[in-house]
Amino acid sequence: MKENRTMKEIILRSMYALIGVAILAFGAATLRVGQVGLDPYTAANIGIGAVLGLSLGVYQLIVNIIILGLVFIFGRKYIGIGTVINMVLTGFFIDFYTWIYTTFFPIKITLLSQGLLLVFGVVIFTFGASFYMSAKLGNAPYDAIAPIIVDRTKAQYRIVRVIQDIFFVILAFIFGGPVGIGTVINAFFTGPLIDFWNKKVSEPIIEKSVKEKVNN
Repeated sequence: MKENRTMKEIILRSMYALIGVAILAFGAATLRVGQVGLDPYTAANIGIGAVLGLSLGVYQLIVNIIILGLVFIFGRKYIGIGTVINMVLTGFFIDFYTWIYTTFFPIKITLLSQGLLLVFGVVIFTFGASFYMSAKLGNAPYDAIAPIIVDRTKAQYRIVRVIQDIFFVILAFIFGGPVGIGTVINAFFTGPLIDFWNKKVSEPIIEKSVKEKVNN
């Protein structure tokens, strides 16, 4: 009986992680369509990959594997089904949503539309990141860095995440990655917004839902 309940909980949390990744990717696609700059990690990977003569997909895969190895050593509790879901599906979801935007909802790029897409994209991106992380089935390698540091230093998550993102913005700038206003805003607001979503929305919803459904 216990095994059945455990499996049911894993399935439920996997579903929430998948929903979170889908939402996150929609936010990223919104930023991409708005041409306002990519998130710090992707921007840095594009810049460094270009210098090394590697595509984003190849270089980011290499970096993810390296970071995943470090996460396995210092914080393996952050590795799980959610890690795989994020690593495998995020890119496909972003491409799919971008296709939806450009095919069915073509947007004329103006200062106003870019501003709206920027705000909407950042809010949706951070909520999706919070939702999949709150499923507690593992984080993407990049997203696991800040929690591991927090565990070891007891520092505030939002501060650690801001420092982490700023570091990658600097890397992106140095190596000529696509840095824009969206990149800078993501660097300063991703951590605080994820922290806000975690405490006020994602964790309460998921924990309450899982508890109710597993106990029924």
